[in-house]
Amino acid sequence: MKISLLQVNTVVGDLTGNADRIAAGVGEASCYRPDLVVTPELSLTGCPPRDLLLGKGFVKRSLAVLEDLAADLRDTPPVLVGLAAPNLAGTGRPLFNATALLRGGAVEETFRKARLSSGVFDEDRYFEPAALTPQILRLGGRKVGISIGEEIWCGRRHHIDPAGELVRAGAEVIVNLSASPFAAGRQGLRDEVLSRTARDHRVAIAAVNLVGGNDDLVFDGRSSVFSADGTLIARGAAFAEDVVTVDLAHPIPQAVAPDDQGPESEIWRALVLGTRDYTHKCGFTSVLLGLSGGIDSSLVAAVAVKALGPENVLGVLLPSPYTSTESIEDAHELAENLGVRVHTLPITPVMEAFDGVLAGVFAGLAPDTTEENLQARIRAAVLMALANKFGSMLLSTGNKSEAAVGYSTLYGDMAGGLSVIADVPKEMVYRIARWLNARRPTIPERVLAKPPSAELRPDQTDQEVLPPYDLLDAILHRHIDCFESPDDIIAAGYPAGTVHQVLRMVRQAEFKRRQAPPGLRVTDRAFSTDWRMPIAAEPWWREDICR
Repeated sequence: MKISLLQVNTVVGDLTGNADRIAAGVGEASCYRPDLVVTPELSLTGCPPRDLLLGKGFVKRSLAVLEDLAADLRDTPPVLVGLAAPNLAGTGRPLFNATALLRGGAVEETFRKARLSSGVFDEDRYFEPAALTPQILRLGGRKVGISIGEEIWCGRRHHIDPAGELVRAGAEVIVNLSASPFAAGRQGLRDEVLSRTARDHRVAIAAVNLVGGNDDLVFDGRSSVFSADGTLIARGAAFAEDVVTVDLAHPIPQAVAPDDQGPESEIWRALVLGTRDYTHKCGFTSVLLGLSGGIDSSLVAAVAVKALGPENVLGVLLPSPYTSTESIEDAHELAENLGVRVHTLPITPVMEAFDGVLAGVFAGLAPDTTEENLQARIRAAVLMALANKFGSMLLSTGNKSEAAVGYSTLYGDMAGGLSVIADVPKEMVYRIARWLNARRPTIPERVLAKPPSAELRPDQTDQEVLPPYDLLDAILHRHIDCFESPDDIIAAGYPAGTVHQVLRMVRQAEFKRRQAPPGLRVTDRAFSTDWRMPIAAEPWWREDICR
């Protein structure tokens, strides 16, 4: 049996466009004469469709497009297409997460997802779980087990055995339609689970995964086929569209490109793909960002250039009286290395104007963070004016460490249409920059060496307010990613005072994070989708609440 996996980049809500993408992929796969072509989960609607599914007109239109697609593919091999299917039972939620078999010009059969995923997709909001009955597709005298998304993984977490149920029902091969978002290091877990499942049940598994960026989520592809002895025999491209065809009657491992370059490479590729797709799918062709001469804006600029090309990226320098000569030089060197255009717009006159307006009401009050934040907000106003005038998207440059503890200015440096590195801790920002420079010198070495500073007052450094970033990131990782309490972290050897300080800052910054632009998700615990803390819950920042 030959199976082709279509690793396709869909656009949420673009029903006819997605159908065209699927048809093009089927045409490419047909050259290999497969017995079955498989698309990712919810490939027709785009994933995740979210509240588009609540519109009856959207679902009705998707079914009409599915019928048209089936007619267009009448002369091709059978195709499994992911979609939202109506629940006609009259009870429960109105839709199923499903896959339809297109064969002979018609929608011949529909298979429904029984075990819904939690987390970023919130499937319980939209879908009714199907009956826990193994779903088998009969194809040329062979039995193919159908699995959608979470169903291939949930046995590990919930002590159930969906793959075993399919095998006991006679499945000779299992195909899985998935939309599994990228998170650094997740591919190893996918491989481990699929390999073990195939080996334990002596059944081949072909798992197709979505690719592309949709809102904050990045899907990395890397569709995989494992033989019945658990050997990886085929792998789709990482972070790119691909068609993978295997002959399971002759499961000889194909040449699988190595993809073990480390987290820096993975995250870099995810950021590039996510930035490119978010920009284009939102209808923009160009972006701009503020260049400060610091590490964060330098990395974001490099990502933007790789994603969109230097001709579509504008760097803006907005020096104040506190901006060092070195920072200006570093920003210009970066722009030259990347080949991007630069505008320099000093904000000193605007600062002086604001000082004059506020002089009366601020009389007798010493300067403090108010004046520092005002500088950031002036910069945001200028950047947004440029974005509006030129029809570009503004990229914000804050990292995860800063977002965690609120080391950012609301309506200032947080402003933008996309926060590129919002889920990248500060230490990882440096690691990716060094990895990038090892391939091609891009970010000035002085940017990597100098102490981080917002440069909002003379001789300012981040460490006047924050612990050293290696210590800060370690505490944040334990608390955010590993769900550890203050007592757990202190018991691991971290200073009690610092732990309580950091966690208090995390709690108090929640209101800022709620107002941040979408940020690309590259870990399993991103603030945008995986963190659902209350804002007003007195006294919720107390240490004993976190125990």
